[in-house]
Amino acid sequence: MRDILFLAHRAPFPPDRGDRIRSFHVLSHLARRARVHLVAFADDPRDAQVAPAFAGMLASCTIVPRGKSPARAAIEALARGRAVSLAAFDDARVHAAVRDVMARHPVAVAYAFSGQMAQYLPAGVRRVMDFVDADSAKFAAYAAEARGPMRWMMAREARLLACWEREVTARVDASLFVSAAEAALVPGARVLENGIDARRFDPAAAFVPVVGQGRLIVFTGQMDYRPNVEAVVAFARDILPQVRAVHPDVRFAIVGRAPTAAVRALASEAVLVTGEVPDVRGWLAAAAVAVAPLMLARGVQNKVLEAMAMARPVVASPAAAQGIDHAGTIGVAEGAAGGAAAVVDLLSDRDGAARLGQAARARVLARYDWDACLAPLDALIGMSTDERAAA
Repeated sequence: MRDILFLAHRAPFPPDRGDRIRSFHVLSHLARRARVHLVAFADDPRDAQVAPAFAGMLASCTIVPRGKSPARAAIEALARGRAVSLAAFDDARVHAAVRDVMARHPVAVAYAFSGQMAQYLPAGVRRVMDFVDADSAKFAAYAAEARGPMRWMMAREARLLACWEREVTARVDASLFVSAAEAALVPGARVLENGIDARRFDPAAAFVPVVGQGRLIVFTGQMDYRPNVEAVVAFARDILPQVRAVHPDVRFAIVGRAPTAAVRALASEAVLVTGEVPDVRGWLAAAAVAVAPLMLARGVQNKVLEAMAMARPVVASPAAAQGIDHAGTIGVAEGAAGGAAAVVDLLSDRDGAARLGQAARARVLARYDWDACLAPLDALIGMSTDERAAA
């Protein structure tokens, strides 16, 4: 059994947000095939405490709390001509942890999750870079919307990250992105799609139901993440009033941890802001409609796959739907008028909404099982045909 070094910009557990869902399932897949040594950052002190259930899958584990301020990262980046994203994750403790793992264990493969971690990939081993999304494209979109000095900073970040993505791809054994649209931005990159745990996200599974909240339009996500914040603010301002003009009993539930002040300010009789919840499945199961009205979205949106797996009718923006091979099993609507009309139609036709939700779950089962999505990893980490058959 080989040893693998797994580098992550955020501890991959618990799998309660988009990036951690992907990193957790990749890590789990690799841990069934190799001895995995994890070196990762923690944004939250709680994440530095690795639960026994997660620690049991690892050969070794080093979690480093992130302490560098955004201001310090910006100063370092400007002084050294680097992207701020890279400077923010440049930490001597992580470099030392990587050296220690390499010295103590016969590591054959290094797997870096998120572009910021490419700077830690050691030489002399097989190297797999999982960018997930093209961060350069995200910052280019931010630059297009920004003004003044921030426009310059965002454009600089986009340019430097684009160079970084190409440079890293040229020197590793494989570069991975979550969708074909993302991979097309970096020559030589490959696609490794996101999946869904359809046994867990199943309307027939055991979870605590949400009751007594009335008819709900539900959005799930990390609520200090800028695209999510912009999406719910715009939905509450521009779409919800149109929907409630037809269905005054419906409420908009924003479900996710760390809501910003802008999100909390939306709370009203018509808008429910939950903050962190122990299990989003109860909220999804209670949804008359699940929505993903993101204006800026990269790759595959886990929130959409989760709602599909829970057999909920989904209305997504073109940006949120673009990475998903949904075969028409979700509603795709552009703009406030289009989004409102799509949501109203589903709320008005309960039988049709139920049929759409069932079709969405069937599509997930056929297309987005995690084992099938991650099967290409076995060859990428250098497993032989016999090893893959045994695994």
